[in-house]
Amino acid sequence: MVEVNYTKSKNENVVVSDGLLNNKRKLTTQEIAILKSNYNRNEDSSWGNFYVDAENFDASLIHNSYFSGFIILGKILPAKLKYHDLELEVGIYNSKLKDVVLGDDVSITNVAYLENYRIGNRVMLFNIMELCCTKHAKFGNGILKEGEEESHRVWLGVANENEGRGVLPFEGMITADAYLWSHYREDDLVLYKFKEFTELGNTKKLDTFGFIADDVVIKNSNIIKDAKIFSYTYIKGAFKLKNITILSSKDEPSQVGEGVEMVNGILGYGSKIFYQAVAVRFVIGRNCQVKYGARLLNSVLGDNSTVSCCEVLNNLIFPFHEQHHNSSFLIASTVMGQSNIASGATIGSNHNSRSPDGEIFAKRGFWPGLCSDFKHNSRFASFALISKGSYQYELDISYPFALVTPAQKDDMRINIIPAWWFMYDMFAIARNKNKFIKRDKRVIKVQHIETDPFAPDTMQEVLSAITRIIDLTSEYLKQNKLDVLEGARTPQEIFQAAKDFLHQNPEANFVLFDSLCQKRYGANICKPVQAYKMYRKIIKYFATSTLLDYCKLNNSVTFTREMLENVRQLPLYTSWENVGGQIIPSDKVQELFELIRNSKINSWQEVHDFYDECQKNYFMYKVRYSIYLLEQLYSRPIEEFSEDLYRNIIGDVTVIAFDIYTSSVQSREKDYTDYFRTMTYNSLKEMEKVIGPLNDNSFLIELRNQTEDFTTRIKNLFDEFILN
Repeated sequence: MVEVNYTKSKNENVVVSDGLLNNKRKLTTQEIAILKSNYNRNEDSSWGNFYVDAENFDASLIHNSYFSGFIILGKILPAKLKYHDLELEVGIYNSKLKDVVLGDDVSITNVAYLENYRIGNRVMLFNIMELCCTKHAKFGNGILKEGEEESHRVWLGVANENEGRGVLPFEGMITADAYLWSHYREDDLVLYKFKEFTELGNTKKLDTFGFIADDVVIKNSNIIKDAKIFSYTYIKGAFKLKNITILSSKDEPSQVGEGVEMVNGILGYGSKIFYQAVAVRFVIGRNCQVKYGARLLNSVLGDNSTVSCCEVLNNLIFPFHEQHHNSSFLIASTVMGQSNIASGATIGSNHNSRSPDGEIFAKRGFWPGLCSDFKHNSRFASFALISKGSYQYELDISYPFALVTPAQKDDMRINIIPAWWFMYDMFAIARNKNKFIKRDKRVIKVQHIETDPFAPDTMQEVLSAITRIIDLTSEYLKQNKLDVLEGARTPQEIFQAAKDFLHQNPEANFVLFDSLCQKRYGANICKPVQAYKMYRKIIKYFATSTLLDYCKLNNSVTFTREMLENVRQLPLYTSWENVGGQIIPSDKVQELFELIRNSKINSWQEVHDFYDECQKNYFMYKVRYSIYLLEQLYSRPIEEFSEDLYRNIIGDVTVIAFDIYTSSVQSREKDYTDYFRTMTYNSLKEMEKVIGPLNDNSFLIELRNQTEDFTTRIKNLFDEFILN
């Protein structure tokens, strides 16, 4: 914080910062007379507390107002400010000001009480009951001022209602910070350092003043207290804004609307909160919307998210979260983004402990169906689609891209179809990446976000699911005493026999039992052979598409042996984490903690720099991981792959590329051909006017072009290995 040196004014009760008086002067006798004649009053009868622009001041533009403390005014000349339909004259009218500094061309009209604020240029303040700032204001940051007890610190109780995962909000917080702080609680030194980072720059002095930057418009609002408001913010009809920071800029303007109550938190750049929404103890990311009576409490909401009508309490929510319905609520959860909470979903209604300490942990792509409810604790793999139902027991869904359906009366097991999205709704999963990229309206992207379903975090889950299916298949074969295990004695031999069975029986139709997916009753794993095959194709698709991108980066149509040697020199990371939306190797997370422990990283900005460095290397980490995945699928080094193996990979990947496109077309085509989807229209022409022609679907056109390019390039990817 900048050091302030104070000098006494003629009024012994007033102190004024030296820098604020640059190019300022005191009033003339004539100007004082004009002010008095316009029904203005001053606590200092000599008007010695009043400073104005040295050259541009018109006293006639101040009417019926009361002043006290120190008053420092910028340029005030006859002019009008206009924003939308609101047009106001520059000047001060029918207002009460105490300890206020104004920039140039400011309009203050009907502000009943304005105290201890620094206000920028071209600001419009109209019809405000109270706008003030205390000397100990923190603007939503989790810091303390001189003499304050630790109990006064504002914590956000994310992910758990008993606040055991609490984090301190700060102006630059992103979901990655909140995740690392809330989910790594073992190391007291790292937790202490996080707290220290948050306090960095806080002098603790009781000299704080409110701040309203340039080009801000505030109108028809009730109480605004201890607020820091950045440029181009628009506030209309707010009910109560207290201890907050509103981040905003010309390129990413923020907005607060009618009936809003925000207390103890930070609103991100380009975000909008309006229509009776309430946010208490919060950090809201960039390009978010909170509206229509939504309640957001003790939560961090990631960038590009929309929350409306619903109740969101004690949550850590990663970017691209959608929750629109009045009948849904989300409590005590970590939801890792690209999620959609359906109407009637009650996630947090039934804790199973005497203390409200249960949690839901859902990886990205979490999509619970209509009227779903879950018991804490429960955990969900990436892109889990949960069918409508009441889930009476704790769940641990470890199969990514799966459909989960509830237990039936005659069978208490839940049912899981692994890889369901790729088998039955390819359009939705294929559209996923492009959909989120287009919704990302952030200008400055501090939080790195992976939007592709094909990424290292999901691939490690797929690899684990493949192993799990093989293990469960071996149990199935044992229980049914099938002779395919004949001669297999060691765990490795049994595992290989089960794997061979899945390969050699592509049309086999049986159900596996997984006791770990649901407490007490377990789960039926349906279509395991089809899921096993699809999972393998998914890994091949990810690996080869990553290698194709690497070839393109190196201006080559084939992946050469020299490239392979170069890739082998890269560090291999086989464990990955979704850190606020960014996919980072788990080893790098531990490296970050070690740097923090050793005081080699000493601020949140340096933590963010570390994230940036990880992102710079992310693609090359993926390339190295792709080689590892292929070698895991075939249990041998890639140099030992046969020509048939390479051709098998190319064939499978080509098929899945075409499947992605054709299945996407077929999924969308149903909207135009299915009787029940078309029966509300009188004609095809009417339907196309309402939902648009199928042939004009921009995503399908783009996907077709991408598929043609991909399938052309994949043919030559391994030529050097095949031909030699």
